[in-house]
This record gives sequence, structure tokens and C-alpha cells, in this order.
Amino acid sequence: MAVDLASIARETSDELAAAYLEAGYWDDQTLGELVLDRAMASPALPVRVWSDDHPADLTLGELADDARRFAGGLDRLGIRPGDVVAYQLPNWRETLTVMFGGMLAGVVLVPIVHFYGPREVDFILRQSGARALITVDRWGGVEQAAQVAAIRDGLPDLEYVVVVPSAERGGDGDIRFADLLDGVELTAPADVDPDHPAIIAYTSGTTADPKGVMHSHRGMMAELRQQAGASFARSEPMLNASPLAHMAGMLGGALQPLFRREEIHQLDRWDPGRVLGIVESAGLRPGGGPPIYITSLLDHPSFGDVHRSHMTVFGMGGAPIPASVAERAEANGIRPWAVYGSTEHPSITQASPDDSAYVRTRTTGKPRPGVEVRLVQEDGSQASPGEPGEILSRGPDLFCGYTDPELTAAAVDEHGWYHTGDIGVLDGDGNLTITDRLGDLIIRGGRNVSGTEIESHLLEHTSIAETAVVAAPDARLGETACAIIRLHPGETAPTLLELRDHLQSRDVPKQKWPESVRVVDEFPRTPSGKIRKNQLRAEIRSASPTQTPSTTHEGQT
Repeated sequence: MAVDLASIARETSDELAAAYLEAGYWDDQTLGELVLDRAMASPALPVRVWSDDHPADLTLGELADDARRFAGGLDRLGIRPGDVVAYQLPNWRETLTVMFGGMLAGVVLVPIVHFYGPREVDFILRQSGARALITVDRWGGVEQAAQVAAIRDGLPDLEYVVVVPSAERGGDGDIRFADLLDGVELTAPADVDPDHPAIIAYTSGTTADPKGVMHSHRGMMAELRQQAGASFARSEPMLNASPLAHMAGMLGGALQPLFRREEIHQLDRWDPGRVLGIVESAGLRPGGGPPIYITSLLDHPSFGDVHRSHMTVFGMGGAPIPASVAERAEANGIRPWAVYGSTEHPSITQASPDDSAYVRTRTTGKPRPGVEVRLVQEDGSQASPGEPGEILSRGPDLFCGYTDPELTAAAVDEHGWYHTGDIGVLDGDGNLTITDRLGDLIIRGGRNVSGTEIESHLLEHTSIAETAVVAAPDARLGETACAIIRLHPGETAPTLLELRDHLQSRDVPKQKWPESVRVVDEFPRTPSGKIRKNQLRAEIRSASPTQTPSTTHEGQT
């Protein structure tokens, strides 16, 4: 039986709620009201989906008409405000319709990233109590509709499966998407409580199953206001390639342009050559993301001056900006700037293109308006300036709890502070630098070794395009550092000895040197492009629970 999500949502203290309302971070506007307001005010805004097999070119007014018909279709099915509707779709017109139409209908939307397989989809649909799922028959070689059919008997809450046909086939399901839109439209946004959950974003982390992160209408609207108040000007419209089923893609690629009354441009799969071609032909600027986004563009043989002219700034999040990447961007006339957040707290700190190069690339900037940040040590005491500690955050855009109340209790304390699990340092000006992740620390012989620190040095090696340094089990020391590397095209893999010589030339203590190295063609990634270090650690442990085969100590102590 589906859980009453509103009853398990985390309550913000009366004191904080009053402060957020007084400061204007919160008001009573819902996401559905935002959709209708912007559609009525700017119906001619272009909306375009750049897809080889499922393109779309329309206006915001036409998209809003689709959304109203979708909301009316949900109503005909008996799906009411507060009910849960999930979707697993590429960045298509139908996805925007589901998002905006679901918000108008007042349902709780559950986006599911496209590469989640039957196990994850089963868990998400079962735990969220989704009454309807909108999916595609086939995408990226995966028979998504067939996968749902195979697990459906174990999903008693799932009443309807709505299928969007892909280009090459018709698609089978309870309802075809076009038929759901063929009826009376919803003319006004549903009346819902702005404190109630509006979105459940499932994210992989330290738990075996995805964690359902609930965000209220107030929290999502607060996030949009924060970003709209950013100090730097936006010139060209942005091309979004982040999945709309991920918080970064949903906020940055769809809701923020809507809030700001800007054009909406979606790309349904990341292809550096395709991105550069669109940038050149349409005058768009590529959206930001993890470092792999910008390096893949700079590495492409067609990258040139015309692309530089549309990439004068580039926001990066999801991973620290390696010094080599920052220097390369600056050399191409691109000012990178860092942001820091998570699915639970989307915008904690943010730098600006107007900041100094040090602040933009070596820190993640200052806390966003209304956001508070504390650093605490293992004993719970406050860390001094310049002293590392776990990052705690709270603010008007903080999530309203997990779908599992036990996870909420473990992550958010009685004063509303979210324990991020990240380690950072605050400088005298209040800029935050992320130094590591609690789970990413390598405890070698009782000493903490920062994988992030070693990665930054390894990336200065001319042959290495990307790296992740993670803990490998070791019978003598407990853990040692394993460097997993992806090479630049045509490069030869450096030996472990060569990597150590490289680190020694940068005065890195030998206790921090990797004791094994592995070469991969590609890294496992999250929807936002971050490397899945937990998966890498699990693969290493699975290969050898006590000792990695390629480990060598060579007299280290």
C-alpha cells in the first residue's frame, strides 16, 4: 500500500519557516502555478528538442497546451493531486509535457533516469507507490516497456503504464501517450499544499537501493529564486544535455529557463560533436556539468574559435575542478566556475564567473542566499577557519526528507542541519573548498589519504584524461590507493613506477602514492556524469577481498 508522503515529510521549524517567508525565499506559489503563469506571460518562447530520431520544434504556449491535456488525461484516469506519477523517458517533448502537466495536475512526480534497469525501477515504483508510469517502448537499445511488463505483477499500486512510441516502432502498453492527451484539458492548476512533496528524485549513494529524495513546492521554488538571483548575465540560450530525470537537468535545463522566461533547448543524448555542431549552427551555449563535459568538447577535433565564442563561461559541478582542466579552459578563453550541491540540497555554494580565478576554480564559492553552512569534526565540535570538517547545510531549498524515514533521521539532525558526508574547508572570506567525501577517504595504515588530492596531481600527467583514486583492500595496511585511469586517445598507459615518479616530482609524500593502477576505457557514471566511485570500490573488493593483484609496496611505510 502506498505511503502517505505528506505524513513522512520532514517539517521545518517554525522559526526557520518564518525567516524564509519574511526574507522572500518562500511563498505560497506552487510549481503548477508557475507553469501556467509563465505560459500565459510568454507563450511565444521557443522550445526545441535536438534529437536525430525524435525532434520537436514548438513554443512554450504549445507545450503548455500539451501539459494541460496531459493533466486532463490524468484526471480522466482518476489520478488526483498528491498521487504519484513516475516517468522514465529521454529528453523529449513528451518528457517536458509530463513534467509541466504533472505539476499542473498537482501529482507527485518521480523521474527515473534512463539507464536504471528492472531492479531499480521495480524498487522505485514499489516504494513510491506510483499509480502511473510513463515510459518509452525502446530507447538506447533497451526494451523499457517490456522490462516494466516483466515486473508489473509485483507492483500492486501501478495501475497504468503509458507508452511513448520511439521512432522505429509503435509501442505497446495500457495507453498510448497520444491517446492520453486526446481529451478535455485541465484549465487551472490543482490546489495543493506548497509544503507537500512535489518531486521524488531517486539517487544512488551509499545504500544498496536508490534513495528517494522528496522536495516540496516551496523548496523547489526557493531553488529557482536562488538561481534567478545569480549575479552574472546570461546571453545565448542554453543547450541542456543533462537528463531531465536528474535534478540538475530538471532544474537547470527546464525549470530555470521557464522561471527566467528563457528559451528551452534539450538534447537527448550527449555527443560532443553533436553539441558543437548545434552551438555553431544555432548560437547556443552548452550547459554546464562535471569536468568530463568540458574536456570532451575541448578534445573534439572540430572544436574551434566559433565554439569558444559561445563558451566564455562554463559552470561545473558534480566533482571538484581539476587544476589541469581549469588551466586548459582558461587558456581557451573560458572562465570555469564551480557550484556545489546535491540531490538533497541542490544549491549549497556557488562561485561566479566574475570571481577571481582562485575562487572560481579552487573553491566552490560562498553559500547561496538563505543557505547556512557549518563544518564539524568527528566529535561534533565546530571546525576552525582553515580546518577541515564534515559539511552541514540547511536552507530554504533543502529537501523535505527521504521516502525512508530512517534515512531522514540519520541525515538531518533535530536542528534541521543536513549532514552531507562531504569534507570541506572554509577560508577567511567564507568560500568553501571540498576536499573529500567521507566514503572516499582511504585509510592507509591508520592514516587518512585523500583520493581527490591524488587525482588532481595525476591529471597533470600528459597521458591521463581522467582518473579516480579509490580504496583497495590490503592485508597489511587495511587499505591502499588504487589509481583507475582513462587515457587520452593514442596514449600509452604509464606504469605504476612512472606514476610514482610523477607524484614525487610534485612533492607528494610516498605514503599517498597509489599502490596499484588500472586502465579503463570508460568510467561508470551517475546521470549527472559523476564517476561512480562506490561501484569502482565494489568491483575492486569483488576481485580480491584482501589484496589487489597488482599491488606492490616497494618499501613504503
